[in-house]
Amino acid sequence: MLKIFSKSERISEIQNIINSEYRLNELIEIQPLEGDCFDFFIDENEIKQALDWSNEIPPILLPNPLSFNVSNLLTLVFLKLGNWEKVYEYSSGDKHLSDDIDFINRLQSGVLVQIPNEPVNNFGTFDYYRLWHNRAIILHYGNTEKIVGGHQTKIAYEKALENAPNADYKAFTGKQYASFLLDNDMLIEAEAILVNCLKDVEETSIQAELKAVLYGIWLQQLTVPYNYHLLEKTKTTIWEVLQYYESQGRILQTGLLLIDAAQVANFTDSFAESLGYINRAIKIFRDEDIKELEANAHFRKGVLLFTWAQNGSIQFYKGAMEAYQEALKTFTQESTPEVFAEIQHHLGIIYSEIPDEVKKKSIWAAVSVSSFKQALSYFTIQSHPYEYATICNHYANALTKYPEAKLTDNYRKALVFYNEALLVRTAYEYPYERTLTLLNYLEASWHVYEEDPDEQKKLFDDMMNKAEEIKNLVDDEKLLAEADSHVVKLKELSILL
Repeated sequence: MLKIFSKSERISEIQNIINSEYRLNELIEIQPLEGDCFDFFIDENEIKQALDWSNEIPPILLPNPLSFNVSNLLTLVFLKLGNWEKVYEYSSGDKHLSDDIDFINRLQSGVLVQIPNEPVNNFGTFDYYRLWHNRAIILHYGNTEKIVGGHQTKIAYEKALENAPNADYKAFTGKQYASFLLDNDMLIEAEAILVNCLKDVEETSIQAELKAVLYGIWLQQLTVPYNYHLLEKTKTTIWEVLQYYESQGRILQTGLLLIDAAQVANFTDSFAESLGYINRAIKIFRDEDIKELEANAHFRKGVLLFTWAQNGSIQFYKGAMEAYQEALKTFTQESTPEVFAEIQHHLGIIYSEIPDEVKKKSIWAAVSVSSFKQALSYFTIQSHPYEYATICNHYANALTKYPEAKLTDNYRKALVFYNEALLVRTAYEYPYERTLTLLNYLEASWHVYEEDPDEQKKLFDDMMNKAEEIKNLVDDEKLLAEADSHVVKLKELSILL
């Protein structure tokens, strides 16, 4: 329901305009007093528009105020309702307004848009600020014929910020500028823009809009070991924005925010809280029938449960498997090959680890092998070397856990995949990851039997070289102790040999 506020003496006239379009009055609420939340306010002969923070249409700024007449009022009303045929019909008499409307439509549709020239006239006016803002938005989001460097986009945003008529408009531009900087990994600059804007705005609603971008910046800065102060600050800010979105009935944004809240709760080891958030998100997207967002929430739930299971709570493997399988109903190999492959990678691990009866272990092993092969068909050593090495290492680990096979030596096969991982995990680039793979290799090697003395000697030398190499890779006492234990056992074996 759109809200229009006006002086009492104009309400009848406005109502007549709304009534002129079939059943439009069912979507419009006209009130005589200005409230806290309105879409348009009609004062004397002008239509004043509230800033649109909804993200439902591209954030292009129209002239504000507009003259009050039938065409302008119905242009704005139908723009809010998304009826583009009517929008173009009623805005056609004003070329400047029609051009701005066309920018919005082109940005929303992803079709080619022409970059407007830099404004040179009317310095110090709202229009001067508005045109710089719109140029920045088009450079940022537009499908432009000419490739545009980020430098031009930054200049346009900075010019708009410098010329913003008040704190609210500065915040409106600042939010978009910070999002641009965030997308380009300029986290420090993005945070500074938002903090500066937050100092000047008083409305809770605008503060929440800025914080919605700010917490995203902090989320990207959270790495292991987590900074406790940053973690708590992020968690508090997400909660504030979540409460605001829920109070405004912004259902989809609430669902997306719940996924981030689940991730942060997981960082603080609040497992039950994290699971509660992700389940709420799934319900929202299911109720709204948004399949891709629901599938993404299932995927994130799978990652969550998979992580807990990997940390020792193996009872969560079943839930992780079910969540991933739900996600695969949407994330198919044809439509989203990368997500599909990542899920298959995790399923390969789950199928090798999931608790079950001994007689079913061979079945789980078979589907595990199939999942790893599908993951490796996408994440190849040429296209995704780091991911390839990770999957090879996990596949080798899984092979050591499969039931003994009649036609193949799982441990011998595991050594092949560990060596594939070691091709990528070099001492220079990935010393820690290389150490873990070397230790896995050594553990598996003890289960490989060589009848031929020459092959036995070759395996022995290989194991000793790998154990000794670890001493030059890391300083971790636990890992070095594991390597030393292999060296001691190998030296004892050398005496026997």
